[in-house]
Amino acid sequence: MSEDFTHVDEDGDAQMVDVGDKAESQRRAVARGQIRLTESTLAAIDADEVEKGDVLATARIGAIQAVKHTWETVPMCHQIPITNVEVEFNVDDDAVEITVAVETVGKTGCEMEALEGVTTGLNVVWDMVKANEKDDNGEYATTAIQNVRVVEKTVDR
Repeated sequence: MSEDFTHVDEDGDAQMVDVGDKAESQRRAVARGQIRLTESTLAAIDADEVEKGDVLATARIGAIQAVKHTWETVPMCHQIPITNVEVEFNVDDDAVEITVAVETVGKTGCEMEALEGVTTGLNVVWDMVKANEKDDNGEYATTAIQNVRVVEKTVDR
């Protein structure tokens, strides 16, 4: 079984992949995703008029914290030295898009860290604006997190 699955040993038990013999290299991963919001919510974000505070500043902190703690939330994910995190937002007509770039020097990649940064950043945005997004029935009729993906991965050996 261990020949087929890298995170499972011959007895079927979960295991972390051994990267001890791999050479260290500079690595970078960039992930992106978006949260669809109502026009009025987007205007409130843009004008910094959301009751809970500065949505994008708070989401930036959440994204960075998530990157740094990925190994604690994704089973069998290695704790890696994060050398840089960049978080960018784009607010357009129907969504907030977040892009998170993560860099490390190590024996394994940082794609999961970039994805964790994006998803947590988007969750923070949702949390900050949920009162604005609820419809008359208390539902989130159009709010949606979507298109979360890795858009770049590089390894410099």
